[in-house]
Amino acid sequence: NFSRVTEFILLGLSDTRELQILSFAFFFLAYAMVLLGNLLIIVVVRTDPKLSSPMYFLLCNLSFLDICCISVTSPRMLVDLLSQRKTIAFEDCIAQLFFLHFVGASEMFLLTVMAYDRYAAICKPLHYTTIMSRQVCWVLVSACWAGGFLHSIVQTLLTIQLPFCGPNTIDNYFCDVPPVIRLACTDIYVTEWLMVSNSGLISLACFLVLVTSYTFILVTVRVRFPEGHWKALSTCTSHVMVVTLFFAPCIFIYLRPFSTFPSDKHICVIYTVLSPVMNPLIYTLRNNEVKASMWKLWKCCKV
Repeated sequence: NFSRVTEFILLGLSDTRELQILSFAFFFLAYAMVLLGNLLIIVVVRTDPKLSSPMYFLLCNLSFLDICCISVTSPRMLVDLLSQRKTIAFEDCIAQLFFLHFVGASEMFLLTVMAYDRYAAICKPLHYTTIMSRQVCWVLVSACWAGGFLHSIVQTLLTIQLPFCGPNTIDNYFCDVPPVIRLACTDIYVTEWLMVSNSGLISLACFLVLVTSYTFILVTVRVRFPEGHWKALSTCTSHVMVVTLFFAPCIFIYLRPFSTFPSDKHICVIYTVLSPVMNPLIYTLRNNEVKASMWKLWKCCKV
């Protein structure tokens, strides 16, 4: 007798009550930091005419994506941490899966565009205004969103065509492709490799492009501006650390057969929570122009 699964049970990060309360406090603080920090960045960039360069336009979009990314998983996780039974309807699970990959892939593409922007600014300064004009920026950002949507719709369609009629327990705190499709009542070999070639290769390709861009930047600065080499090295190193924090877990999770390891759900915390927390700290608090604009906005608010 065929019966379709109508809901999934999320096991969460831990079944110990004390750890759940500590996790709730930590993730609530992280969520609040991401919301407030990125909203502040968006307001500052939008209100200060001095921050009108392509870099800040892209940074503003990154802040918006960070808010979306953490909002896909954190609110439900916070509710589940205080609940006894952690269930999610099948439709809600698929929706969460879709928006997670939509926003996540869009952010991958945007980080790649941001690295290209820095490459153009430093390695081709005379042509920068032409290469990264306002129109080009809008086209690139639109392409990031379109690429994220295309990636996500493929993942979602491959998932919903599978029959789910048996187990409904997901060893994670949110719905994602690997743990969900392993619950299907059919052979998923072909579907699994289609998804690996989609998610895994996109993550790896974007990461390689990012590392290559920053390598070209360092080489160019060392040759042309030797006095600024160490400052560029410090900036590029911090950026590479942040993108590695985002891409390395994605590559580990998606660029392999979808066998579920107990550590997977803890690794997922890195790119769904920690990376959005780190982005505003690295990309803005190390930037003197943004800090000056924040201080000016603060003084205006006090008046």
